Amino acid sequence: MTDKFPSLEQMIAELVAEPSVSSVSPEFDMGNRGVIERLSGWLEDLGFRVEVVPVADSPFKANLIATLGEGEDGLVLAGHTDTVPYDQGKWHHDPFTVVEEDGKLYGLGTSDMKAFLAIAVDVAREVDPAKLRRPLIILATADEESTMNGAQALAHLGRPRARYAIIGEPTGLAPVRMHKGVAMEAIRLIGRAGHSSDPSLGINAIDGMHTVIGELMDWRRELGERYRNPAFAVPVPTLNLGHIHGGDNPNRICGLCELHFDMRLMPSMEMTPLREELRQRLGGRLHDTGLHLEMRNLDVEVPAFETRGDSPLVAAAEAFTGQPARSVAFGTEAPFLQKLGIETIVLGPGDIEQAHQPDEYLRVDRIEPMRKILRQMIERFCLQ
Repeated sequence: MTDKFPSLEQMIAELVAEPSVSSVSPEFDMGNRGVIERLSGWLEDLGFRVEVVPVADSPFKANLIATLGEGEDGLVLAGHTDTVPYDQGKWHHDPFTVVEEDGKLYGLGTSDMKAFLAIAVDVAREVDPAKLRRPLIILATADEESTMNGAQALAHLGRPRARYAIIGEPTGLAPVRMHKGVAMEAIRLIGRAGHSSDPSLGINAIDGMHTVIGELMDWRRELGERYRNPAFAVPVPTLNLGHIHGGDNPNRICGLCELHFDMRLMPSMEMTPLREELRQRLGGRLHDTGLHLEMRNLDVEVPAFETRGDSPLVAAAEAFTGQPARSVAFGTEAPFLQKLGIETIVLGPGDIEQAHQPDEYLRVDRIEPMRKILRQMIERFCLQ
């Protein structure tokens, strides 16, 4: 097996070569089975018990749970198998062919985050199963870049069962123990169309949305006063107005207007009560206007995440990286693993500045330090 097993460079190249874009737009969305099959084959060769878990209503998508050893208190090395869509014509190389130049590995998913999965497999190759006191689990998920369906399916399933987890998202080799939550919401106002020459002939939904936007701005300011955490670079929750559309002609009273917005929530905030709070505020402002208010989630909601600072996992990560644990603004699958009772950190070799960009790359000099950190983590939590 040793002679035939692919090198780390080969594994990174083969994972990148398997297209696995996930998107909420059907024209871009792909399956991830090719990546799952590659990982399954390598891990089976290393003696892992491999389970391919289909994602409901997505026949071309699956999660992978691969376990070496016995028990339920081991360590998970986790990563998502999907990538975002790529900008056609803006790459200087084929996005699905890894190219090394100037100490960088270029390719879609090198930084975010297929290379981490290859590194995890490569380090697992060095583990003697007979010496394991607690299991080592490699977890690969679907749809992190779009709906989080893969992680949500695992949380519903109650798997994997473990004590600690490392998610290899791009953090520049720095441990992350907190991130903000993400929620994307829609507000729709339904009025009544009519001829623009006489406002009394209709109920203008754009006029109503002007009132809604004003209320959202007031609410955003109040949330910033109520929730503040200096551990984050942006120490307050944010609310971004991202998309608005309404009406169809200048000489018609607008009968329908819809606004989409994004919120980034602190770990102490939950979206369900906030959504109800907002509904009550808007309902009060729109009372007696004749406008009908509808609110809905846009199927993108990631809870905020925090692992306590005195966790043994955080302490080990800080010791092995030489850096204090920090917070980030982007979301990950960490809160879904937390729902399973797994203490989790985010720690990977890539850079978030490279994620979702043309000519995405991973610095070659980050690979060996990541290998060393994972070896130390496995030693600490699976072998000692």
